[in-house]
Amino acid sequence: MTTFEVPTIQGSAGTAESGASSEATEAAAERLVDILNDGAAAVLASIGHQTGLFDTLATLPAATSEQIADAAGLQERYVREWLGGMVTAGLVEYEPASHTYLLDPAVAPSVSGPGSENLARTLQYVALMGAVSGRIAERFKAGGGLGYEDYPGFVRLQAEESGSVHDASLIDTILPLSGCIDRLRTGIDVADIACGSGHAVNLMAQAFPASNFTGYDFFEEGLIAGRAEASRLGLDNVRFETRDAAALDIHDGFDLITVFDAIHDQAHPATVLRNIHEALRPDGTFLMVDIKASSSLEKNFELPWATFFYAISTTHCMSVSLSQGGDGLGTVWGVELAESMVRDAGFGQVEIKDLEEDPFNAYFVATKEATGVAGH
Repeated sequence: MTTFEVPTIQGSAGTAESGASSEATEAAAERLVDILNDGAAAVLASIGHQTGLFDTLATLPAATSEQIADAAGLQERYVREWLGGMVTAGLVEYEPASHTYLLDPAVAPSVSGPGSENLARTLQYVALMGAVSGRIAERFKAGGGLGYEDYPGFVRLQAEESGSVHDASLIDTILPLSGCIDRLRTGIDVADIACGSGHAVNLMAQAFPASNFTGYDFFEEGLIAGRAEASRLGLDNVRFETRDAAALDIHDGFDLITVFDAIHDQAHPATVLRNIHEALRPDGTFLMVDIKASSSLEKNFELPWATFFYAISTTHCMSVSLSQGGDGLGTVWGVELAESMVRDAGFGQVEIKDLEEDPFNAYFVATKEATGVAGH
């Protein structure tokens, strides 16, 4: 591989014409090298999560690459090279005299364990975006987008990511925002739209056996996983149905409808929201979880993960909508537009709530008025 160094610009004609100073140009080049290194570290961190290396390192004292590879059941040569990347990224400490490696104790909580604070899990999206980037670049010219089937492993990745949040917070923290806990205990009808692998539906069905739950999704791969999990758990109050939310066509069928981080992916989100309103019974509740960002770009300048939001939108969320001839709403539709669209769907009462443990999402709680007509 060709080596390189950060270029030094000394008053080139291009710099002069653009009005940029050589110092500013050098700073820009250094920024891009930082991005190059951080992007590479993200891919390596993703591998560290998938192979269990971070979890292994979290249990070990300072150890050689051979010891780490043995403990993880992996090939030493690959492990050693991976460790080199993690050391130079500042995530793993290295002692040259003993040739030993140690996961920085301050880093360990963010890269290991099953909890939602494990960001190494989230870094898998970087590798996924890279895998489809060439095909997405083609869409810039040709239009349209990629279908869900074009993202290998996405269902598994999404299920793993959302599962850690739902395992920790869904029953005790998220669902209470709906105000429906007492009714769930006595027995109501609940639907989860775009349920994916169905883990959230199964968790709710397990926690509230008196209520009945239905998970809807048009992607069969996820529903198969949901049915299998329900069977393992012995649940008889949950079912999964293959259906596009844009063609839901149910009237007064549910008391509570949930959607977790999925409305912005829909081909026709306004239609889906209207269908949800129609499917709720009078006084029914809609709990929508979606990205916590602004609809205005300038208000996202200080959002720490804004670039990631726009990137995952370009490479996945917007693309899968456009592939269906959809609106291409995108990940960063923003809380302002989200609230407006929920109201336009017919909901007269909409509250936006936050959870301290989930800075990525906003929680929208909407009520279908007894008359079924907002504002009357």
